[in-house]
Amino acid sequence: MTQNNELNSSSHDVALVLGGGGAAGNAWQIGVIAGLADAGFDLTEAADLVIGTSAGSTAAAAVRSGVPAAELFASALAALARPEGGVGQNPAPRPPSIPQQELFERLRAIGAAAGSAEELQKAMGAFALESDAVLRPGADQRRALVASRLPRQDWPERPMLLVALNAHTGELVRFDRDSGVELADAVTASTALPGGTATHIIDGVHYINGGVRSAENADLAAGYATVIVLSPFGGPDWRRPGQFEGIRRFPGYGLDDQVEALRGQGSRVVVITPDPASLEAMGTNQMDPATRPPSARAGFEQGRREAARVAGRVA
Repeated sequence: MTQNNELNSSSHDVALVLGGGGAAGNAWQIGVIAGLADAGFDLTEAADLVIGTSAGSTAAAAVRSGVPAAELFASALAALARPEGGVGQNPAPRPPSIPQQELFERLRAIGAAAGSAEELQKAMGAFALESDAVLRPGADQRRALVASRLPRQDWPERPMLLVALNAHTGELVRFDRDSGVELADAVTASTALPGGTATHIIDGVHYINGGVRSAENADLAAGYATVIVLSPFGGPDWRRPGQFEGIRRFPGYGLDDQVEALRGQGSRVVVITPDPASLEAMGTNQMDPATRPPSARAGFEQGRREAARVAGRVA
């Protein structure tokens, strides 16, 4: 992919970037995509690359599954009707955890103490490894739950990147179908919140949530003529209470910086963040599964309203 200031005719066309956002953000993204499709612009077909981070990795796997957008939307609305464990009639026992408020305060303290993005990523990895002493017993259950929620278990043929970090080094890891990693493992790694869940181990390496680096990682779409970013935690209200993505962002890693860089390289960039109705539906604890149906509905209506703007930028 070219990174020149003006993209040439051999550049890829459309990249879809799906950011972190918890259960609510995941459902909102599915709703937006379904609303766009209902209005005539189907990103499940139009996107040449899909990039997923954190909850966006689960949404990315859904978008690339071959399941129609309307069916994905229906599944998001029905999410609470399924048992939490994915099998049988009784919810699975809850894995060990650190109290949420305590966890978010610790994450923000780590961010405040870091002197660079690299220090932040490495410190978050160290905290995640430290927390494994408490959280490791829930690791197998979590991986099984992630797998049970995927529309398909194999990697799609069309390009998709899922973003995680190496917990030992803090370095960026991009999983794709050529990585030799099962899709369920890649999604579990990308969604492994430091201190919230155990690190995910693949071939002896521990991985954590790609949202530690950037809530969207939109810079990975460099070289695409059009980049469409769905950012549940973007926009002017990104510091709203209780959110992991409210941690410190260093220059180059925030959404505004990455969008500016993409535009400087010649990409057309369309950013969709939750409108007031969607923010209200998502509430103040986007980790709560109960927020999924209202967030999906609000996202659907917003997607329908955004369809003309998005299609106009892609044309």
